[in-house]
Amino acid sequence: MVPKLDSLIGISIYCTRTEGTGGKIRSLPEHFFVSEILRESALSNISSSGSYAVYKLKKSGIDTNHALSEIFKRYGLRLKALGLKDANAISEQYVCDTSTGKGIQNIATNRYTIEKIGFIQKPFTKKDMIGNNFRVKIDYADFTKISDFKERDKILNFYGYQRFGSKRPLSHLIGKAILQKNFDFAIETLLSFTSEYDLPENNQVRETLKSKSNYSRVFNEIPPQMDIERLVIKEIIDHGNALKALHVIPLPLRRFFVQAFQSFIFNRTVSMAYEIDEELLRPTDGDVCFDKNDDLGRYQNDPEQKLAIPFVGYSYSKKNRFDHEISQILDEEQISAKDFFIKEMQEVSNEGGFRQAVMQCSNFSINEPYLSFTLSRGSYATVLLREIIKPANPVTAGF
Repeated sequence: MVPKLDSLIGISIYCTRTEGTGGKIRSLPEHFFVSEILRESALSNISSSGSYAVYKLKKSGIDTNHALSEIFKRYGLRLKALGLKDANAISEQYVCDTSTGKGIQNIATNRYTIEKIGFIQKPFTKKDMIGNNFRVKIDYADFTKISDFKERDKILNFYGYQRFGSKRPLSHLIGKAILQKNFDFAIETLLSFTSEYDLPENNQVRETLKSKSNYSRVFNEIPPQMDIERLVIKEIIDHGNALKALHVIPLPLRRFFVQAFQSFIFNRTVSMAYEIDEELLRPTDGDVCFDKNDDLGRYQNDPEQKLAIPFVGYSYSKKNRFDHEISQILDEEQISAKDFFIKEMQEVSNEGGFRQAVMQCSNFSINEPYLSFTLSRGSYATVLLREIIKPANPVTAGF
């Protein structure tokens, strides 16, 4: 039986049979460290001259989107990240300028630093990143059970809690409302969705926001961390138009909402397929797979190929052996593939693609009370740790 929070984000199974170790992660941000790994070919392209400046972003207590947004507002520097790192960790990642020039000198604040490390001729893309190294402290865990954990090669590549919001799992709900063009409901969900996992004072604020008549009265009482909500409420107060209000949300976050719903479909698809038959998630003739270079192609009985499962978008093709599960989920959610093209907000439309079905974990080591490991790009450490700890309540366990 999985925790309720798992079910809310589309995960209905564990794929390992070991007993959970229990314990808690992220008691402090420094107990969870992550650093990006770039391909050697990408690193070799960094030099003392070039068109685009490259920086190392180190941060804690702020997520990637908010850090980049703040850097742009304060310094006029528009940076592109290869991956998103959440706030409750110490992280190091590469970012590059999106416009040509000399860039700026190093920046240091209490939550992040950026250090210029050189220049490149063309901006990095996500394919330049191989994965991430992690070092995680687990407090109060039974490490004798971790030493028995031998199932790392079969962990399903679910999207983790951060994709949806651990304390407030709603990103996919906003994305679904946008796809259904129910923009009023998208706004209502963003502003007033309450969660049993959230702080009581936050839920109290959101309860007052369930009525539009309260917006003006409580606007100045909304806490600073609800910065997106403040932008949206001001737009609703000024113009009363939900679609316009959604457009004041930064574009990366609006895209993230739609991608979160795609992630929910993926999680449900993998869960359903695994529950029907674990063997369904082994590659076979006709399947689309990733090779060792992350390139897509048909299965060729190569042990280095990894099964890819469709990531539904407007270009989704039903010609795959997971269509039964995917079509059932779409019907239940009252969504079609063509809905991922949104005429009223074309910039968040998504054609879809593929995602690896099984996680790739390497360099796994134990130095009690720490675990160290490397995951391929796009995989979540919390998904691996979930299988090890099997927490009764993911939020109180630090997830």
